[in-house]
Amino acid sequence: MTEYLQHGRIRLALHRLQCAPNPEACQPLLLLHGLGECASAHHPSSFSHWPGHVYALDFTGHGQSSIPQGGGYSCEALMGDVDIALAHIGPATICGRGLGAYVALLIAGGRPELVRGAVLLDGPGLAGTCPSSTPYIPPVDTHLAAPPDPFAIAELATDARPAEYAAHFALLASQASPLPQPIAICTREQPPWLTAVRDVLACDFPNPVDACRQFAQFTCADAPHP
Repeated sequence: MTEYLQHGRIRLALHRLQCAPNPEACQPLLLLHGLGECASAHHPSSFSHWPGHVYALDFTGHGQSSIPQGGGYSCEALMGDVDIALAHIGPATICGRGLGAYVALLIAGGRPELVRGAVLLDGPGLAGTCPSSTPYIPPVDTHLAAPPDPFAIAELATDARPAEYAAHFALLASQASPLPQPIAICTREQPPWLTAVRDVLACDFPNPVDACRQFAQFTCADAPHP
């Protein structure tokens, strides 16, 4: 099932990939794809273990979401996409790949009261190993079929922010989240921004399924108050 949410002039596609037999038993899981991908990038094996509803969001310029004219993409704009989704589905655990992992980190720090854990995975974008991930800005070919929007590939392929920027959001999450460890880094690759987060939080590298199961056990009623 797909719902469409409004983010300014953008229409966002939010897909429900799995329905929970008892939705009250667990918060939803929200999946964020990598650069150039869409909701279909999430294989069922990556979320079938989740006991609650599972949603996947198509970022602006990707999948079934709107494509703005002339680009204008930033990770903060995609963070706004996720904020709109959370306002619709309520508190959730977020699992992101590549670019989606970076956005998951940002929203975990920006909305710690709504993010019940963020799982960061390898994937395309922000130095992940993929043809669409590169330290160089690719030229914009407006003749390419979209989605994904070629402007999105060009503007989100690199990160001009210092690594400390990501570390700041990790600290916000750790200080304000009701979870004792709200960020789970489950990656093999360690781009500078992720290394900075790991150093700040002293994160280990759990199995993503184990990380999700740990976050799935968290409910508002059980949450320790900071």
